[in-house]
Amino acid sequence: MNAVSHPLDNPAYSSLTGPHAHFAERRGRLLRYPPEVSPWLGLPDEPDDEDWADVAALTGPGNTVGLAALEVPPPEGWEITFSIGGVQMIDDGVAAAPDEEAVRLGTEDVPEMLDLVARAQPGPFLPRTIEMGTYLGIRRGGALVAMAGERLRPVGHTEISAVCTDAAHRGQGLAGRLVLAVAHGIRERGDIPFLHTAARNTNAIRLYESLGFRLRRKVTFLEARVPLPDAGRVSAG
Repeated sequence: MNAVSHPLDNPAYSSLTGPHAHFAERRGRLLRYPPEVSPWLGLPDEPDDEDWADVAALTGPGNTVGLAALEVPPPEGWEITFSIGGVQMIDDGVAAAPDEEAVRLGTEDVPEMLDLVARAQPGPFLPRTIEMGTYLGIRRGGALVAMAGERLRPVGHTEISAVCTDAAHRGQGLAGRLVLAVAHGIRERGDIPFLHTAARNTNAIRLYESLGFRLRRKVTFLEARVPLPDAGRVSAG
């Protein structure tokens, strides 16, 4: 067993015990983001039965919980409600640079950001996700047509996330430009950019490889449902 893992091997836990510790809601060794910030839990590298009991207690029976790139399945009796293979990619010579057209997005932009995410489906983005880091966007005719920003902050690293473009404006290179601009800000504070995407999203993987990211490892993103109390323990009467 490794005494020390790489921060990217358990990115949510590294984030919540490091740069994002101010977000952390804690129960025992379990850490999580507020539900309106991010669905991801932070569990130790090798969670035990007590850790999973804390997950159940904090999440509540019948509710679901997200596990981000942690290669430990939930215990028997937990229903897997969502599972998708992914890739974790890391900066390997990214030509990071600011973009003159990119504007920093703020809380007043969240309704438009949520609308764009609902249409483009880049992954989880919630009403307070913007608090996790810097988000940049490109507007055309006043409308937000592309965005990208920062999500997890494992020690020494920052994840680029919510990369998406309105369907009517794809093919113009906007996503790539925003990724490079976000990467520039990450590099400026001394962190290493990285990102996740679905393994089946070959177009995105090709884009990220062309920008200078390389595959670090394959990952799985899971959502699991906390078991309901044992119905057999309900007394008759």
